[in-house]
Amino acid sequence: MLETTLTQLERLVGELLQQNQSQTESISRLEQELRQLKEENDSLQLAAMEQEEQLGSTLTRLQAILQRSGVSSDA
Repeated sequence: MLETTLTQLERLVGELLQQNQSQTESISRLEQELRQLKEENDSLQLAAMEQEEQLGSTLTRLQAILQRSGVSSDA
């Protein structure tokens, strides 16, 4: 009986070690994906801020053109 129990224990420990290795690899992969997504998010946020700044500048220029032409720019 002891031999059977030890054999089962060895098998279960082996399975747990395999699961642990698999999960460790998954965690590493997910951490890498997270780093890449954070970098992409930072780039997209920067691009959005730059575009917002450009749109603000364009709006200011258009308002100045409208004021010079005598048209109200209360939009």
